[in-house]
Amino acid sequence: MTAVEDQAARRAERGPGSATRTAYRTCPLCEAGCGLEINLAGERVQRIRGDRADVFSAGYICPKGSTLNALHEDPDRLRTPLVKRDGRWQEASWDEAFAEVERRLLPIIEEQGRDAVAVYLGNPNAHTLAGQLYGRPLLKALGTTNVYSASTVDQRPKELSSALMFGAGLIVAVPDIDRTALLLMLGANPYASNGSLATAPDWPGRLEALRARGGRLVVVDPRRTRTAQEADEWVPVRPGSDPFLLAAMVHVLFADDLVDLGRIGDFTNGLDEVRALVAPFPPEAVATVTGVDATTIRRLASDLAAAPTAAVYGRIGTTTAEFGTLASWLVDVLNACTGNLDRPGGAMFTRAAAGAANTRGAPRAGRPVRIGRRRSRVRGLPDTFGELPVVCLAEEMDTPGEGQVRAFVCLAGNPVLSTPNGGRLDAALAGLDFMVAVDIYLNETTRHADVIFPAPSALQKPHYDIALLQLAIRNVANWSEPVHPLEPGQLDEWEVLARLALIAQGAGAGADPAIVDDLMVDALVRSAVADQHGPVHGRDPEELLGVLSPRRGPGRILDLMLRTGPYGDAFGAVPGGLSLDVLQASPHGVDLGALEPRLPGGLRTPSGMVELAPPPLVADMARLRAALARPVGDGLLLVGRRDLRSNNSWMHNVEVLVRGRPRCTMHVHPDDADRLGLADGAAARVTSRAGELVVPVEVTDAIRAGVVSIPHGWGHDRPGTAMGVAADHAGVNANLLTDELRYDELSGNAVLNGVPVEVAPA
Repeated sequence: MTAVEDQAARRAERGPGSATRTAYRTCPLCEAGCGLEINLAGERVQRIRGDRADVFSAGYICPKGSTLNALHEDPDRLRTPLVKRDGRWQEASWDEAFAEVERRLLPIIEEQGRDAVAVYLGNPNAHTLAGQLYGRPLLKALGTTNVYSASTVDQRPKELSSALMFGAGLIVAVPDIDRTALLLMLGANPYASNGSLATAPDWPGRLEALRARGGRLVVVDPRRTRTAQEADEWVPVRPGSDPFLLAAMVHVLFADDLVDLGRIGDFTNGLDEVRALVAPFPPEAVATVTGVDATTIRRLASDLAAAPTAAVYGRIGTTTAEFGTLASWLVDVLNACTGNLDRPGGAMFTRAAAGAANTRGAPRAGRPVRIGRRRSRVRGLPDTFGELPVVCLAEEMDTPGEGQVRAFVCLAGNPVLSTPNGGRLDAALAGLDFMVAVDIYLNETTRHADVIFPAPSALQKPHYDIALLQLAIRNVANWSEPVHPLEPGQLDEWEVLARLALIAQGAGAGADPAIVDDLMVDALVRSAVADQHGPVHGRDPEELLGVLSPRRGPGRILDLMLRTGPYGDAFGAVPGGLSLDVLQASPHGVDLGALEPRLPGGLRTPSGMVELAPPPLVADMARLRAALARPVGDGLLLVGRRDLRSNNSWMHNVEVLVRGRPRCTMHVHPDDADRLGLADGAAARVTSRAGELVVPVEVTDAIRAGVVSIPHGWGHDRPGTAMGVAADHAGVNANLLTDELRYDELSGNAVLNGVPVEVAPA
C-alpha cells in the first residue's frame, strides 16, 4: 500500500463521525480575500459557502472557493515526497528526499558556483504564508543571482512605477471603488478575475453599487469582457497602446488647463516635466495607434477632471505589454493630475496591519530604487528588486558557457505553461543536471524534477495575506487556522523550505528547521527594537521573544508583525491593540476602517515627495515617442483571457471547474473570420516567431477586429504528468506563441498581450 492509499484508508476508517463543527478561513486562491464558512462532520467537509459574517466579503464567494475540499481530496495531489531514480518516480521518506537534494545539488554548487542554480517562485507563493516568509531565507542560502518569479509575467511594471513614485513596490495606489463617482478601468476584467493589485471581495457587486449610486464605469479593453459588458462605456483599444491613450489624456488636461493636484501639490515633484513629456502626444497623434478617436480621448480626459471623484485603474492588460511600466506610471499621473490621488473616492493607499514598508521607519524617508544592479549572463537584461526577468530563464539554461544554469529550484510554479516560449523552456529543463520542486502536483514543469516535495493542502495550512492586504481597498485583518491537521509525519511548508535552506548553507539534510525559524524571529525582533520610529524601540529583545513563545513557524512571525504594526498592541504598551491572539478570537476578521489619506507620511521616497517624473521613466518616454512614428500594421495581435472558474494553470484538475463547454478557444471577430476563412467551432493554426498551435475557433463580436484571444494556463497534454482531469480537458498552451524576445525594457516584464500572430484554417 502506498502512502497516499494508506492516508485515504485512515480517513475512511475515521468516517464522518458524529461531531460537527464550523471552521472559518480566508480563501487563498486569488487576490479577493473572501471569507469561507466550512461545515464539517468529524474531519469530513460537508459544505463550503461564503462567510456572511466576514468583515470584508460579507458572504460573497466565487465558484473556486467552494472547491477547496476538492483540491484537498484530489487523488492526484501529491502527499509524499517523490524521487526520480533511473527515470522512474518512487515515493520516498522526507529524510530520503532531503538527502537526495544534498547529494545532487551541493556538488553542482561546489563545482560550478552558486549562479549555476536558478530559482523560480510561482504565483501561489503570494497566497501562502510560508512561501512569503520562508522563501527569503532559502534564496539567501542559495546565494544565486539567478532568481526569477511570476512577477515578471504579471505585475512588475506596477511595482516598479509605484516604487519610483512613492518609494516601495507595494505602495500602490488602489481605486477606492466603494466611494468613487467615476472609475476608468484599463486591461482588467474583475468579473472574471475578482480584481488584482486592488484586493476586494465581490468586485462585481461593488461595480454594480457604483452604477446604482449614479456613478459611471468606463472599460478600456480590446475585448468586450464581462466587465465591459456591464459598464456604461466600452472603449475597444488596440492591444499594447494604453500608454499612448493615457499620455494623450494627460496632454488634454494640460492643454485645457484642467490639471489640479489638490492637496498633494505641496509635496509633489515633476509636474512641469510631465507637461513636457506628454506634449508630443495630442489625441490626434495617437488616434491611429490606439484605435480610439481624438474626440473620445478628449471627452474621457474632461470627464475625469470634471467628476466629483474619480479613479483610474490599470491591470494585467496594461502591464504585460511593451510599455508596461510607462502605462502603470501614467495611470497614477492621471490620478494625480485630476486631484484624485490620496483622496476618498480616488486612488488611495492602504494602511496594512502587517508587513507594509510605509508603516515602518521614518515617515517620508526611503532609499533610491536601483534597477540593474546585476544583469543576466546571456542578454544582459537588468534585474529589478533582486530578480531577473523570466524571459531570460530558458536561455540561461540552454546557452553554454561559464555561468550556465545547471540546477533549478521551482517553488509552487509551472513556468512551462506560464512564461513566454514555453516550448523552449520545456526543452531546457529536460537538459538540466538536477531539479527540485515544491508543489502539490506532478505537472508540466515538475515532471522534469528529480525530487518533488509536496506542500500541505490549503485546508492544512494557516493563512494570512501579508502582501495582498497591503493592497486592500479597506483596512482589514483576517487570520485563518488550519481546518485539518497535518497527517502523521507530514512536514509543514515552512519546514520544507527551511530544510532546503539549511542544505544550501551546508548544514546537512538532517538539520532542524527550527534553526532557520529561530534565526528569522531573532533578527526581526532585534530590527524592531532598533527602529527609532517603531513602537518597541529600546525594549529588551529577550522579553519580546519570551512573549512570542511558545509559538513557532509563520504564526510567531506574524504575531510579531501585528504587535509592532500600526494597529498593534506593542507587546502590551497599547492596550486593545492587535496581536495574533486578537485575530484568533475574531474568526470573521477585524475591520480596521475605510482608507484614509496617507500622504505625505506614507511616502518612502528619498526626497519625501511624490515623484511624478522619476528619471528612469522620463528616459523611457523616448522609446514611446519613437514608437509613435511606427506604422500600424494590419496583422493580427494576440491577447490573453481569464475565466472565473480558472486560476492560471493549477485549478484545471478540479472536475467541477472544467465541466461544460470548452473554454480554451480562440476568440475571433466575424470580419477576421470571414477574411481568413475561419468557421466557428473549426480548428485554426496560429503561428508566431516562437511557435505554433492548433486551437478551436470561437467567432464573436465581443472582440476588436484585428485581435484574437486565447486564455493562458492550459496545455495539459504533456507526457509524464499526473493530473488526470486536466489531461482530459487539455486545451492548448498560449505561451507556445508568446515570445521571450519581447519584453518591457524598463521592468523586464514579458509581453503577453499584443503578440503578432498569423492565423489560418488548420
